[in-house]
Amino acid sequence: MIDYELMLSRHSVRSYLDKPIEEEKIAVLGKMVEEVNAESGLHIMLFTNEPKCFDVSEPGYGIFKNCKNYFAMIGPNGADEAIGYYGEKLVLAAQELGLNTCWAAMSYKKGGVDIKPAKGEKLHIVIALGYGETQGHERKTKSISDVSNADDSSPEWFINGVKAALTAPTAINQQRFYLRREGSKVKAKAGFFVYTKMDLGIVKYHFEIGAGRENFEWAD
Repeated sequence: MIDYELMLSRHSVRSYLDKPIEEEKIAVLGKMVEEVNAESGLHIMLFTNEPKCFDVSEPGYGIFKNCKNYFAMIGPNGADEAIGYYGEKLVLAAQELGLNTCWAAMSYKKGGVDIKPAKGEKLHIVIALGYGETQGHERKTKSISDVSNADDSSPEWFINGVKAALTAPTAINQQRFYLRREGSKVKAKAGFFVYTKMDLGIVKYHFEIGAGRENFEWAD
């Protein structure tokens, strides 16, 4: 059951134990990848015991240690928001299984990922997966008023949704998004910076869990 406490406890982890993921957990995640792909039209793949992806001598941002498992987030060009939304669904499922994760945009070797994207598709990003040496650490976060129009008169579901959105991982911890409520409709807007469209998908998934999907509709 994905809830606020699980989202709050999940942090990015770059250093992993040299410990394989159990077959039963791989099976659970593999089935979930199939379900997500069927629902989204994406072509996500799960790789296990494959170290070549993170065998990078000079990473663009951050260094990974002992990472041999990952999700390859493959989909059509322009599918950034869907990649974020469904990727975070897998991230939180992994957290629920006692695993750790990290969204990796520039710290891996694209040539080390054994895929052949279909025409019109590309590898957008990968998500590291495994047993972390630690559970990561808390990030600095903006306030509710920084990222939404919530005030004292806002319904509880909206406040809870914004709180959940603030636990969402974003590139370089930038949190460049804004959530505006008008009645029972919520408009989610991405700021202008690197990976903000993908970040928005992650944020929207967190918001839905916190707010309860039955309480609102997304506005165009």
